[in-house]
Amino acid sequence: MAKLLERLFFRLKGVRVFALVGKSGTGKSFRAQLLVDKYGIDLMIDDGLLIKEQKILAGRSAKREKNYLAAVKTALFNDRKHRREVLTILEQMKFKKVLIIGTSERMVIKIGQVLRLPPIHKIILIEEIATSEEINTAIHYRNTQGRHVIPVPSIEVKRTYPRIVADSLRILFRRGLRGGTKKNMFEKTVVRPEFSRKGEVSISKAALSQMILHCVDEYAQEIGIKRLVIHKDRTGYHIDLFLDVPFGVQLAGTVHEMQRYIAESIERYTGIIIDELNVTIDSLRAAQSPTGKRV
Repeated sequence: MAKLLERLFFRLKGVRVFALVGKSGTGKSFRAQLLVDKYGIDLMIDDGLLIKEQKILAGRSAKREKNYLAAVKTALFNDRKHRREVLTILEQMKFKKVLIIGTSERMVIKIGQVLRLPPIHKIILIEEIATSEEINTAIHYRNTQGRHVIPVPSIEVKRTYPRIVADSLRILFRRGLRGGTKKNMFEKTVVRPEFSRKGEVSISKAALSQMILHCVDEYAQEIGIKRLVIHKDRTGYHIDLFLDVPFGVQLAGTVHEMQRYIAESIERYTGIIIDELNVTIDSLRAAQSPTGKRV
């Protein structure tokens, strides 16, 4: 109820939520200022930080974490103290528009829910504001040098995270106005995250399969898994789960609730993003009585 009231509070304030979505390394943080300018956005939420006018107001940078999984958890505000710090500032601030940056629609929706913001008003894909050539260049830069951009000046980052600062960029945006052109200069900070220095920590498909098996068994022992297909790409994990369900189980209720339980449990305990979890009832079998006889 408290979460619902807080979301209603922001909605009554007339808050509109925008989101910028793009795969990792495509230049989202680099180009976020374009959207801030275009839509008159007051606040930005990026990789665990709450930012206003190129200043960090609250939060903890995911790029400071020691490994990739911890970085994802930070970006999703999984830590209660971290989340509460950002929520407190949001409740105190006067703002009308906020931009959430994430790698998938599911991720930005989840961040909005965790921070108790209204439903997202508009989702912008990175492909809408950058050419394919620009995106490929950004991906190449990320893959070869392991460097990321934080959309604030380097002095802001150095105060709290001096070890990860690698460089700074100055970007000039020109915008046509009546009677002339307005020029804005923005500084971005180039960082090398802690987790990119020491290799990558990942979860194998075998380990993820075991987690899913455990979740199904924990939620509904009578339901069996016939087949499990896991695919991973830059946006997260895509899972296809094929079930063997005893006759009599309420499919509309139990299976949908179990689907949500699996996704939320894995995201909460591992920090990985489940982009899709598709559940198929592959077969129905006769239920068994307590004596072991089929009924």
